[in-house]
Amino acid sequence: MFIDYYKILGIDKTATPKDVKTAYRKLARKYHPDLNPNDKDAKNKFQEINEANEVLSDPEKRKKYDQYGKEWQHADEFEKQKQYQEQSAGSHATGFSGGDFSDFFESMFGGAAGGSRGRQVKFRGEDLNAELQLELIDAFKTQKQTLTVNGSKIRITIPAGIENGQTIKIPGHGGQGINGGPNGDLYITFSIADHPKIKRLGDNLYTTVDLDLYTAVLGGELTIDTLNGQVKLKVAPETQNGSKVKLKGKGFPVYKKEGQFGDLYVTYTIKIPTNLTEKQKSLFTELSKS
Repeated sequence: MFIDYYKILGIDKTATPKDVKTAYRKLARKYHPDLNPNDKDAKNKFQEINEANEVLSDPEKRKKYDQYGKEWQHADEFEKQKQYQEQSAGSHATGFSGGDFSDFFESMFGGAAGGSRGRQVKFRGEDLNAELQLELIDAFKTQKQTLTVNGSKIRITIPAGIENGQTIKIPGHGGQGINGGPNGDLYITFSIADHPKIKRLGDNLYTTVDLDLYTAVLGGELTIDTLNGQVKLKVAPETQNGSKVKLKGKGFPVYKKEGQFGDLYVTYTIKIPTNLTEKQKSLFTELSKS
């Protein structure tokens, strides 16, 4: 599928490098994900704008794109084959006849010499790379998402427990093959944002919970938030500041291992009471003398 990078940036083929930069910056600001957090269309548009800028802002890539269109990424292969044709034209030194070369290049480039016998060289499509941003809670459960790649929608399954920076391959969804060659593959790298209260290390989760002084001294019960709902904790009497408890099996799901989870580690931070009444101060004074 051909993507018109000039059309995406709203410029024509005579645009100068400065025109390309100006158009890119204007559109990038308009469609940036931070300014459109809940707009999937804006996110897809932003990806297309970046792709167009990557090609048109690079003089070498732009030259190939202008000359070969949608097949610009295979320009080096085409040029190499053309050189073979020029060097071997009218010669039998390589072991091929001139007619063989004429037919060979006619099948690739539409040459008129020699009468084609239908022989074509197949090229595998280029592999594509994409980044998918997720929140930590999104990676906690298996889910399906629809991505737009080169104008086509692809529905993928994201397994629970996917790691930050992990890359998965979607076979056959890369660049289109040439002359019936196989498509390339799509490689998706996951970028998982940090959680404001919960830290992930491998399959284990870590969180810090405030504990009031009275519960820390006398013991009691506490309800905390996890990625999988709320959990009740029994706090032992005389719990010390900075002490940790492990909740087995309450951590992150293990990647592609159904029903297996890491552990959740809770660190207590004891909060000293403030704005005490005179009576409360008196009680603490009496307690300190006992």
